[in-house]
Amino acid sequence: MSDLLGSILNSMQKPPKVGAAAKEKLLEKKQLEKLRKIQEEEKAKLLKFRKNVEERIDKFVQSDSPKLEFETMEKVLRSIVHDVAEIAGLPAFSFGLEDVDRHVVVYKIETVPSDEELAALRRGEEYDPEKAKLKKQMETGKTAAQIATPNKQFGFVPSSNKRDQRSIEQTLADIREKKRQKTQNISNE
Repeated sequence: MSDLLGSILNSMQKPPKVGAAAKEKLLEKKQLEKLRKIQEEEKAKLLKFRKNVEERIDKFVQSDSPKLEFETMEKVLRSIVHDVAEIAGLPAFSFGLEDVDRHVVVYKIETVPSDEELAALRRGEEYDPEKAKLKKQMETGKTAAQIATPNKQFGFVPSSNKRDQRSIEQTLADIREKKRQKTQNISNE
């Protein structure tokens, strides 16, 4: 038992010495300073990127090009591009897969793509207006086919729409009664 207790006590860290507390505070201070320095560098990098994007968009606005395509970038950088484009009054859209080839394309207001074109671009396809028109016609046909219900299509009528609301048993009983009356009328004659 004493061996177990002794091994546990030996494996534990010794309490810090009086000078160790000062060393830990100094180490903590250095780490905080490093963290602040890294945060400042990151902030400066983002500001530099933002200025670069602003310059590119200013040049784009003055050019004849219908769109400005940015390279693949992280989500934070894309949000900066979207923000700058919004301030400039230009529509911007992201395309591609996250962490693979996601990028931003900024358009001039006159050349904004249609919803169908945007959908095709988001799927990674080339937009062809003729194919889009054909696809829309096919979707309209599918929708029309789904709307047609089998009841109307095959002539079935729901029981709620029928005039005769009797159950089968009632109907059979009525038929038997009519037959019985007929046979009585024939025998009475």
